[in-house]
Parts: sequence; structure tokens; C-alpha cells
Amino acid sequence: MPTTWILIADGARARVLAHDRKSRTLSPAFPHEFTGSTAQSKEISSDRQGRSFESAGRGQPGDAGGQGRHAMEPRTDPQRHAEYAFARELAHHLQDAANNHRFDRLVLVAAPKTLGDLRGLLPATVKKMISAELDKDLTNLPERDLPKHLESVLGT
Repeated sequence: MPTTWILIADGARARVLAHDRKSRTLSPAFPHEFTGSTAQSKEISSDRQGRSFESAGRGQPGDAGGQGRHAMEPRTDPQRHAEYAFARELAHHLQDAANNHRFDRLVLVAAPKTLGDLRGLLPATVKKMISAELDKDLTNLPERDLPKHLESVLGT
């Protein structure tokens, strides 16, 4: 009988459960939950953004030329970057497990942004194993309440 794993994740927390089709039970596939950074962007970045001189429009002598100092915008939101790095870590763990034949089918249950990140990060070998996806954040639900939320993707 194929082994189905269910990844339940958001941008900073995840757990992987194994589904036993015969007994219709869920059990942890790993002895621990995965955790990423839970810090907010304002906690990650410095108190004040760096400053830069305007480089365009230097103009002619006697012309103000539009030079001035202004705050630099961060290239990426630090919290969003941390969430993406966490999804990359999850993809790596799933790839290792797939390479070691620990599961045959995979169900992704994740917050929409995390689900999108995983779709882009999972290698083709793992993507082929995905049997269903659910774009919901169920990370805060206790394990006993999960089966009723997963009926549509597990076919139980």
C-alpha cells in the first residue's frame, strides 16, 4: 500500500504527517516540527533604512541637477525572505525523504504564499508524487481535528 505524507505548513511552521489509509490515522513522519523565523519585518531589519545620494540627473554647472539624499528601499521584505528560505528548507527535506523512498504520495496543505513557494522549489521528482494540494493554513489545528479538514484531499 502506498505511503502518503501530508505536509502542513505556513511561512514559519510545518509538520509532516503520514496517513495510514487502512486505519485512517495520521502520525508524525518526523519526530519534530519544522520551524523558521517568526520575527516580523520590522524586527529583522534595522531601525532606520540606509541613505543614498540620487545618481540620476546630475545636470549642468549651476543646475541643482536633482541631487539629494533619500531613504533606500529594501530589495526584499526580510520576513518574506525568511518565509522563502523556510520553504526552501522544507523542499530540501522532502527531496531527501523522496530519494530515500520514505513516501510514495505527497499532499501539500499550506498557506497560499508558502504553497506557491513550494511549487517553485520542489524538484520534478517530488512534484510527480503530489497527489493533492490544499491552500489553507492548518498549522494551528491540533492533530485530532485535521482529518475532517483533509477529507477532500485524502479521500477518506
